Amino acid sequence: MNIIIIEDEKPAARLLQRKVEKLGLHVNQMLHSVEESINWFNSNAHPDLIFLDIQLSDGLSFEIFETIEIKSAVIFTTAYDEYALRAFKLNSIDYLLKPIDEDDLEIAVNKFKARNVSASNLSLDFEMIKKMLVNPVDKSYKKRFTIKMGQQLKMINIEEVECFFSENKGTYLHTFDNRDYLLDTTLEQLETELDPKDFYRISRKFIIPMKAIKEIQMYSNSRLKVILPTYKEDEVIVARERVNDFKEWLG
Repeated sequence: MNIIIIEDEKPAARLLQRKVEKLGLHVNQMLHSVEESINWFNSNAHPDLIFLDIQLSDGLSFEIFETIEIKSAVIFTTAYDEYALRAFKLNSIDYLLKPIDEDDLEIAVNKFKARNVSASNLSLDFEMIKKMLVNPVDKSYKKRFTIKMGQQLKMINIEEVECFFSENKGTYLHTFDNRDYLLDTTLEQLETELDPKDFYRISRKFIIPMKAIKEIQMYSNSRLKVILPTYKEDEVIVARERVNDFKEWLG
């Protein structure tokens, strides 16, 4: 099976590649922009399956298919909300909501295999999808959190956050003034609400902002240890499988 990934964030593309290849499949090519994708399609045989992000660095990925007649099945990878997902569901094999769950990925791939779908028997109405997207270029990220403390509510701005961590099935916000607050959410949900330029999930337990990194040290088994200004309850370790992407995120 010939598979390509079109995703402008290279760490996200590499992570998806690893997840796809864990299913015993091979990703033949990764593309990161509209222009690069058009050039590639003009000189290569079309793949069987495309994992397609919507917003690329130089525009919406639909622009590729306004120039090139698509001859591939599509699985959308997206961070858009439920409203927009109706269009993705109607016009593709499936959609995968970021961050991509491995079980959902396997289900989508199996659905593709079972249906043996290609563009020849799947009508992709990209114009309809575009119309259903509300402000596709401007994605708003979390700016503050409202914390319930007894009978009071406390507002914490995103600039005050030193890290997020999970413990005993709870999710906590830790501030630069060394205080912890229980949140009514999960790290998985937070990943979709935080600006990926500023925050990175380094492990199953931690999401950290770039500005909170005080020091980075080498750690056992090819991992990295991050020193934060005030959080001392546990070692903040970058998972081995995320080290390369973490370095890429740091720039």
